[in-house]
Amino acid sequence: MAQVTLAGQTVEVNDEGYMVDASQWNKEIAAEMAKEQGIELSDKHYEVLEFLRSTSEKGETLTIRKVGKSGIVDIKGLYQLFPGGPLKYSSKFAGIPKPASCV
Repeated sequence: MAQVTLAGQTVEVNDEGYMVDASQWNKEIAAEMAKEQGIELSDKHYEVLEFLRSTSEKGETLTIRKVGKSGIVDIKGLYQLFPGGPLKYSSKFAGIPKPASCV
């Protein structure tokens, strides 16, 4: 585990850069993580992140299909919002653990 400073806060991350403690998450941290990947977060991005966080808190399994059926964004839209790894990056920016379905 390592500590990094994001948006002026020191947070603990694992070796893949995912936050260890989801309670430390905030929108500023998400924005800084996204900026490192060349993504500027919009309101639609934050809607997806909040959906992922609430789904994760319920202990539900996260899949791209579940996000696509959320009514927030379809699967194609999710790929457009988070290119190169939609569930991988969206989960990372949401401050939740990497889903098992991501490699």
